[in-house]
Amino acid sequence: METSMKWEGGQKFSAMSEHGMAISTDAGKKGGGNEDGYKPTELLLWGLAGCTGIYVIRSLEKKRQLPESFEIFVETEQNDEYPKPFHAIHVRYVVTGDVSEKALAQAIELSESKYCVVSQTVQRDTKITTSYEIR
Repeated sequence: METSMKWEGGQKFSAMSEHGMAISTDAGKKGGGNEDGYKPTELLLWGLAGCTGIYVIRSLEKKRQLPESFEIFVETEQNDEYPKPFHAIHVRYVVTGDVSEKALAQAIELSESKYCVVSQTVQRDTKITTSYEIR
């Protein structure tokens, strides 16, 4: 997978998904931005919630255990001062409807440990490399 973002000035960056969906990130006003986009940390957490959610729903569908509603709440803990990586992330799944606890627990476990790339990446020590080019 490959993706890119383009600087739009200030602290704002924009990108286009492979499906043609546009997205922008920007810093908060305290960080020198104009709040004209999502905070990158929000995108990380939404990526985790969305990725695990997709696979939880897929698993429940296979078991004919489709909920009436399904929400995912993500809470984090991080340092107040830099560096500020998340040192704890708690994901809470809230399901309404006739879904068995066993089916839901299995769906969550499979999603987080086997199918969701975001969850797998966040749970591990992932090596990030960088390079640069000046044109």
